[in-house]
Amino acid sequence: MSAPPAALRSACLDIEALVERRRAARIAPLLVALDGASGSGKSTLAALLTDALDAAWVPGDDFYAAHVPDAEWARCSAAEKVDRCIDWRRLRTEALEPLRAGRPARWLRLDFDRGPRPDGTYARHPDPCIRQPRPTVLVEGAYSARPELADLIDVTILVDAPLETRHTRLAAREEAKFLEAWHTRWDEAELHYFTTIRPPSAFDLVVRNP
Repeated sequence: MSAPPAALRSACLDIEALVERRRAARIAPLLVALDGASGSGKSTLAALLTDALDAAWVPGDDFYAAHVPDAEWARCSAAEKVDRCIDWRRLRTEALEPLRAGRPARWLRLDFDRGPRPDGTYARHPDPCIRQPRPTVLVEGAYSARPELADLIDVTILVDAPLETRHTRLAAREEAKFLEAWHTRWDEAELHYFTTIRPPSAFDLVVRNP
């Protein structure tokens, strides 16, 4: 694996300082949402922060919920796509609420490695993900700072990268056919979310990852 970009290593230090300030004189765990569009560098930064903060990392992709046939999906508005992407109710009850209360969390992630079933849905992996409580909880993934979770989240961070950069990163790790379908399915939803629902000005900190 290549070394993390300098921008993310620098951002990690800034986020550490922000988290320490917010966590001062606090007993309950601090919940940090690391949001951003596809290919922005969220997972790379989350890995750095998990080590630096000894955080409990919750990948939002584990709660992917958009098991919708392409024909039906094409009829959805951008707002409907955002709403249906992540099962935020399960994310909330199975992961975030327990960890923020200082209890272990347990959930079944989707098994992306086996690919979709004939109806387009994914099976859940039989082995549960278990996270022990930590002073910092990090939920990472697109739409992780969505308004329905706002009452649980203490710090919101946006990882932002230029569109061309993000598409180049995605092309380097995914097959062309998959990417074509990905952009058709998600680009409109991401644009809506990051301009209307959660624009950069709505975040506590914006990390630029050129």
